[in-house]
Amino acid sequence: MSTPVLVTELLPRTLAEADVSTPDGRAWLENVYAPGAGNRVRLNMITSLTGSAVGSDGTSETLTSEVDRSILGIIRAAADVVVVGASTVRAEGYLAPRSAALAIVTASGRLDGHRLGAEGGRTGRILLVCPVAHASAVAAERDAQGIDAEIVPVPGDDDLEPRAILDALRAEGLDRVVCEGGPTLASRFVEAGMIDELCVTVTPVVGPAPSPFIRVTDGAQATVAGMLVDEAGFSYLRLRRS
Repeated sequence: MSTPVLVTELLPRTLAEADVSTPDGRAWLENVYAPGAGNRVRLNMITSLTGSAVGSDGTSETLTSEVDRSILGIIRAAADVVVVGASTVRAEGYLAPRSAALAIVTASGRLDGHRLGAEGGRTGRILLVCPVAHASAVAAERDAQGIDAEIVPVPGDDDLEPRAILDALRAEGLDRVVCEGGPTLASRFVEAGMIDELCVTVTPVVGPAPSPFIRVTDGAQATVAGMLVDEAGFSYLRLRRS
C-alpha cells in the first residue's frame, strides 16, 4: 500500500485535502491547476526559501517533490508548448515532454547534456527558437548533434524579446505556453509582462543562492489565486497578473 501524499488548499480557504497519489486526488489537483480562459502564458518554477532555482547538485532535482512533479505534468498537459532556455536544457538534461512540444531558446544551438531522445527513443516536437542571424549556425549545430528539431528564426539580437518568441510560437500553432526558465529567461518574461499566471513551488530548503530564481527591477503586480501546502512543508503558489 502506497504512502498517502496529502495536500491541503489554504487559498481559496477551502481547507480541502486530497491524496494526490490516488486517481481521485490527481483529478482534484488537475482541476485546481486547470488554466483559466485568460491564462495563455504560464510560468512554472521551483525555488528554495533563499531564492535558488537549483539545489545542492546544481539542478532542480534536489529541490523537487512528488507533488511538484505532479503539478509539472498537469501544467504541461494543459499547454501546447514548453519554453526553456538552452542553458537549462544543458544543466538539467531535459527530456522531451510527453504531451506538449518543446521550444528551446538558443543563440548557439548547443544542447550538450540533453536527453531529448531518451526513454525508448520517444521524442515529441522540438523547436529551436533562435535569432534569425544565427539560424544557419544553429541548424549546423543541430545536425552535428543529431537532434530532430525544427529551426524557428525570430527577429532580434541574442536576447530575444519574449513577445517575439510568443509571436513566433503562435505562428507555429502553439498558443498555450508554459515557460520553465531558467532564471534568465523567466526573468525576461516576467519583466516584459508576458506571464499571465506564475506557478511557483517553494521548497523548505535553506541553501546558497548566488542569484534569485526571478530577477526583476520594477516588480510586477499580481494577486494570489491559490495556495496549497503538503505535509513535507512545501507550498504551491499560483499568482495571476493584476
